Amino acid sequence: MDKNTVIGMLLMCAVIFGFMYCQSDNNKEAAKQANNKQTEKKADNTKPAAPIDTLSQDDWAKLADIIAKNDSALVDGGVNIKQVGNKLTGTIKVGNSTVSLDSVNTDVNAVDAVKQVITKHNQAQMFSGCLKGNDQTITLKNDSIKIEISTKGGMITRATLNGYKAYHSQEDYKTNNSVPVELVSPGNNNYSFILNNRDQSFDTKDFYFVPENQQGDSTVTMSLVNLPNGAKWSIKYTLVKGSYMVRMEILQQNMDKIMHNNITSMNFHWNQKMQRQEAGKQFEDRYSALYWKLQGEDDVENLSENGNDDKNVNDKVKWISAKSQFFSSVIIANECFSGDTRFESKAYKDSQKEYQTYLKDVDVYTGFNYSYSNPAPASFFFYFGPNRYDLLSSYDKFSSNEDLHLTRLVSLGWKLFRWINSGIVMPVFNWLCKFGWSLGIVILVLTILLKLVLWPLTYKSYMSQAKMKILQPDIQAINEKYPDQADAMKKQQKVMELYKQAGANPMGGCLPMLLQMPFLIAMFWFFPSSIDLRGQSFLWAPDLSAPDALISLPFSIPFLGDHLSIFCLLMTVTNIAYTYVNMQSQSSSSMPGMKWMMYLMPIMFLVFFNTYASGLSYYYFVSLLITILQTFLTRMMVKEDKVRAVMAENAKKPKKKSGFMARLEEAQRRQQQALKEQQKRNNKRR
Repeated sequence: MDKNTVIGMLLMCAVIFGFMYCQSDNNKEAAKQANNKQTEKKADNTKPAAPIDTLSQDDWAKLADIIAKNDSALVDGGVNIKQVGNKLTGTIKVGNSTVSLDSVNTDVNAVDAVKQVITKHNQAQMFSGCLKGNDQTITLKNDSIKIEISTKGGMITRATLNGYKAYHSQEDYKTNNSVPVELVSPGNNNYSFILNNRDQSFDTKDFYFVPENQQGDSTVTMSLVNLPNGAKWSIKYTLVKGSYMVRMEILQQNMDKIMHNNITSMNFHWNQKMQRQEAGKQFEDRYSALYWKLQGEDDVENLSENGNDDKNVNDKVKWISAKSQFFSSVIIANECFSGDTRFESKAYKDSQKEYQTYLKDVDVYTGFNYSYSNPAPASFFFYFGPNRYDLLSSYDKFSSNEDLHLTRLVSLGWKLFRWINSGIVMPVFNWLCKFGWSLGIVILVLTILLKLVLWPLTYKSYMSQAKMKILQPDIQAINEKYPDQADAMKKQQKVMELYKQAGANPMGGCLPMLLQMPFLIAMFWFFPSSIDLRGQSFLWAPDLSAPDALISLPFSIPFLGDHLSIFCLLMTVTNIAYTYVNMQSQSSSSMPGMKWMMYLMPIMFLVFFNTYASGLSYYYFVSLLITILQTFLTRMMVKEDKVRAVMAENAKKPKKKSGFMARLEEAQRRQQQALKEQQKRNNKRR
């Protein structure tokens, strides 16, 4: 193995390690950002306090009206106020302390407490019939999904996927007692629609809805019916037949008779604790985050997969998703979410009891245009389903306004790697799956096909190695002929002439290997993101999408984890064998320092890949075995005598000097002349 081939391999390894380091270093960067944000918040606390909001004259008048009516909101609000003449006096409870009404405008918490009393009074007047009720559950289902809707808040409280099992531990694979995947469970998914103005508040999470117009298992309307003046506000849910989509429509009538008609927007708050679904939580965390797509844009954005993160977005948002490794909850606006959207994500620490159950706690604060005169002011689609590329692609045209690009929820890597995966790897993989083979056999055949396609590059790389090996004695002779540093340029010129005469390219061993890198990295993204591998066993691996952690360690090693993956160990041993095979073609005196580095690389791969999908390690293991076989076959096919004869014939042919080579030689000549002139000046000074 010549110098340039070794350099090529080192460059290839550097790209892989750099890529993987960027992936693992996100955690440090996210933690750093979180610390910076906490520091900024602390710094903000040292700034002068912002002016405290005060009660307006209308607020005082409303409070006086509540006092006069002896409303029950006073008791619930911890208020002890009475009116003496034209003045209100008394106290209001704020937290664990009591504040005098005379000083209420100097305490922002006291002001908020008074306003909450006023708001509750308004609700008690208009929505008193909806503040109490029975918490019931309405079930809708089709072949793909089953959802449960609660009368409290009129929201979806459970979403269960048919045909998918949750794997929370290695035992779930063995016993097959795992429960169905639930993207939404009671208590971990809350959303509400909110209307606010100066003295009124309407938040759907506080009200009890009544189910109406239920049509079998596919449609139900949740309504607020006990409103004054014939008003009615409803949320209609419809399961789209044969899909994971749930249509959600807001319906209303006569709302302008009970709410101020100067409100032009409605707020929306969505909170979800993303549930763990896979046995390898550490790996699942890496693919879990809050995603969103801006209206009119092709790319999607997301918060950090590691650590806490938040972001404010002032552009129109088309859809928002709580995405995990293989499943997503997505809300898609028929029009868009308009401006001033805030995204927040909190990661659970391993010291928290929720750590083993949840991945992230995400919050979305946004809004959309609203009109009282429109009987159907807004509509949305909820998607609760798998991150399956072909399925999400079929939903990309679900909105008539634009391409949704929901396939971005499948993590296939950066643009080039995504193109390779979606345009080459996935179609071939899906075609092979049609034969009914096990996924392990499919990966084996896919690897063989890929190695055959890349065979010309591998062959060219080996031919370059053979030529460089033959030229090694001639290069050594040139080095001995020009030992002085002053003749470095001339020595380099002679070496380049030798390459040209022999028809050898010093980069011939490097470039073909680098050209294969996009495919290697594309596979790095494909296997952990392919839901087809999820739960599929092969040999000893219970799940090709997760580590085959059959050897448990009594302690945890940084990066390596608390287990050893068998396929990763096999990949490492094969990689060491491959390194040994290549080193056989390298002379013992050639770059001795490089050898131990080449043997160190497989150990580093073991550390990085131990927590990755076993299907990925299995692919690299098979790929290395095939590469070793190709190396031996090529050595049998390529005879050095024939290569020498071809090189001799090339040397006899007249060589036309290219413009680049002419400029290079001229530059070398000038540099050599400059070195001689400098040496002469130095000699004169002496």
